[in-house]
Amino acid sequence: MAGKRRWGELSRGQRAAIVLAGTVELGLKVAALVDLYRREESEVRGPKAAWVVAQAVNFFGPVAYFAFGRRSSFDR
Repeated sequence: MAGKRRWGELSRGQRAAIVLAGTVELGLKVAALVDLYRREESEVRGPKAAWVVAQAVNFFGPVAYFAFGRRSSFDR
């Protein structure tokens, strides 16, 4: 079983992939939080506070919010 590797032991491609994934995750979180802040309660499925907490779940929180948390014009 391989042990944990340090940052310096990773290849350039592996480091780039980690940085890219972190950047995408941060971007999704910021976009979801800004969208939540700008929407009225009636435009969000469930309590806004719960969606803010859900952003703590890597990738899945923001993706779930964009997929299920926002009401469309058809839902109103």
